[in-house]
Amino acid sequence: MDKVVIINRKARRDYGVIKIWEAGIELKGSEIKSIRAGCVNLNESFARIVNGQVLLYNMHISNYAQASFFNVDELRIRRLLLHKGQINKITTELFQQGLTLVPLRVYINQRGFVKVELALCRGKKMYDRRESIKRREVEMQLRKVLKNRRR
Repeated sequence: MDKVVIINRKARRDYGVIKIWEAGIELKGSEIKSIRAGCVNLNESFARIVNGQVLLYNMHISNYAQASFFNVDELRIRRLLLHKGQINKITTELFQQGLTLVPLRVYINQRGFVKVELALCRGKKMYDRRESIKRREVEMQLRKVLKNRRR
């Protein structure tokens, strides 16, 4: 069972997810300890492909208090680890369809490695967001009715 550290709820609200990949992340110093403590923020973070590498921007990992001078910049650009074939596939889909790479969640797998769930997304229009909110409210009302009938 994976231990989920942080979920990017804003991404699911603002984007329609098309495809998902699991990527490792290159960390420095005491960043892993901060992630294990849950001091991560994915708001406004996104990924780009630069020179054949997938880079993650605006992911905030707070400094670890006990690390003193080993701490690194909290908002530094971090490299995501994917196979070359996966990167090529993502690149072609990004440029052909005008999509965005967004991190959905950060978690620690069973082997203790930090993983980032990276999604290929298309931005939702305002009416799409309203439609999904209405659908969610209808589902909640339906669940309440079914729950009351069982009693």
